[in-house]
Amino acid sequence: MSQCPYSQSHAAQQWHDAKLDFSDDMTYGDYLDLKRILSAQHPLSSDHNELLFIIQHQTSELWMKLMLHELRAAREQIKQGDLPPAFKMLARVSRIFDQLVHAWTVLATMTPSEYVAFRPSLGQSSGFQSFQYREIEFLLGNKSVPLLQPHAHRPQLLAELEKTLAEPSLYDEAIGLLAKAGLPIDPQRLERVSTTRTLHDASVEAAWKVVYQHPHQYWDLYQLAEKFIDLEDSFRQWRFRHVTTVERIIGFKKGSGGTDGVGYLRKMLDTELFPELWSLRSTL
Repeated sequence: MSQCPYSQSHAAQQWHDAKLDFSDDMTYGDYLDLKRILSAQHPLSSDHNELLFIIQHQTSELWMKLMLHELRAAREQIKQGDLPPAFKMLARVSRIFDQLVHAWTVLATMTPSEYVAFRPSLGQSSGFQSFQYREIEFLLGNKSVPLLQPHAHRPQLLAELEKTLAEPSLYDEAIGLLAKAGLPIDPQRLERVSTTRTLHDASVEAAWKVVYQHPHQYWDLYQLAEKFIDLEDSFRQWRFRHVTTVERIIGFKKGSGGTDGVGYLRKMLDTELFPELWSLRSTL
């Protein structure tokens, strides 16, 4: 048998000493488990555009997994009063939302007639049912008991969501830090772990206002507040881009999961995650 005219050493030199023989070593694809990831797309129609729809949402879920990883860690750092690591984690979440904002521009290349061609394949499935998105909202304080229901048929997922619902949100832990810094907070607000969305509290706004009026005295809290604002700013842009893309593709039809589609998404634009941090800006 004739030998290849190029030896392994010659080939390695040609490619700047890159390793080329992986018969006994882990490869890039092995490390990332690409075989499973790249075989996880299963279009249910023969339409060319369904693959775009699937990959768009699968990649979003991967980014959400990282968001949850960062948000849980940031909450723990805030609880401990160790804010510098939390700043980095929250900044990372904000940049992930920015990434997801730009991702909508890819889906927006799909026209209404292209979407209609495979939409029946979705059945009743909808992003509204995303377990990870719901947990992100719960961690950020936008909680709702009725929204547990879509996950009731999955006991393990339901238990995880119920746990997050019952725990203090990221913002709750930050309000606890305000009190530890000597800023007066209504005791009922400190003791309350709500199972609904975060509601405005006058004592919390007053405390944050002191932080903004004396940033050098409360520098870490001041930075934390601005990280929250950055995060919600990016979250709002993601929501806006979402509703615009949906309207562009399906108009005002009902969503596949039964919601009012664009009408529902527009209502969500008014939700505030950190209400006092926004309202105080009118009084500074």
